[in-house]
Amino acid sequence: MNLMTKEKPYNTLNAFYRDKFGKKVFKVSLNGNFTCPNLDGTKATGGCVFCTESGSGDFAGDKNDSLETQFKQVKDMMSMKWKDAFYIAYFQANTNTYGPIDKLRKLYYKAISLDPNIVGLSIATRCDALDEETYDLLSELNDKTFLQVELGLQSIHEKTSEFINRAHSLECFTIAVKELRKRNINVVIHIINGFHIETKEDMLETVKFINTLDIQGIKIHLLHIMKKTKLGHMYLNEPFKVLSLEEYVDIVVAQIEILDPNTIIHRITGDSPKELLIEPKWSLKKFIVMNEIDKELRKKDSYQGIKYKSEE
Repeated sequence: MNLMTKEKPYNTLNAFYRDKFGKKVFKVSLNGNFTCPNLDGTKATGGCVFCTESGSGDFAGDKNDSLETQFKQVKDMMSMKWKDAFYIAYFQANTNTYGPIDKLRKLYYKAISLDPNIVGLSIATRCDALDEETYDLLSELNDKTFLQVELGLQSIHEKTSEFINRAHSLECFTIAVKELRKRNINVVIHIINGFHIETKEDMLETVKFINTLDIQGIKIHLLHIMKKTKLGHMYLNEPFKVLSLEEYVDIVVAQIEILDPNTIIHRITGDSPKELLIEPKWSLKKFIVMNEIDKELRKKDSYQGIKYKSEE
């Protein structure tokens, strides 16, 4: 699906949603009060080194609030800017298929019924928190609404997996993608650029591998070193190299150039709460980062997938 425009030489999520639903679509981050098999000892303890207590849900709702309250808070804020929009309920914090099937069914169906303008459901999870019962429920939901399942990969490299304490294998991840696609469920993969133990080529290799999978979307994140995380403690005790803005732009541009041109790019950088961020400080100016990536692509007269065929 080619949704590239004069403004963006890659397939953006905004363009995808407008093409599919005919108007602006917002994702509303919800907190379903889940934990993670990487926290409770099922797979490991301590979680991934970059995660805060919120489990990558720093901008999700308060787990102590009802889904109705969480949704209304975001809707009221967004309605001030966009009076006529659709919404996607997004379970973001921690591992959102990690729980009894009855809990999952109740939460998911409640989420898609919160508002008549909710047109879809997005669920962030881990490959090792999916089983046949869960796949069946997701398949059922996929018949009722527009469903996206987001899987954290971060990197294909074993050295990085061990460093970040990911606690699942690349094989587990690949199987999960195949099982979801067998059921025609849209898959969005998360990757992270900026681990100091990886080279630019390592980061490009992750995208090359992703090109071999049947996925529909990708989120490209920048590694944020934050307070109250294991990574933050490591950095404060023994600082290591972090990417400069110029290095990050160079890497993301190269990744976009080799990425399958049909893949929808959901994001090209990430967010960190200002009060938690240690490094890189330049990442706080998110729109500058995005503009620099766009500017570099235009300067090179380049676009998503320009080098894709040569990488097959």
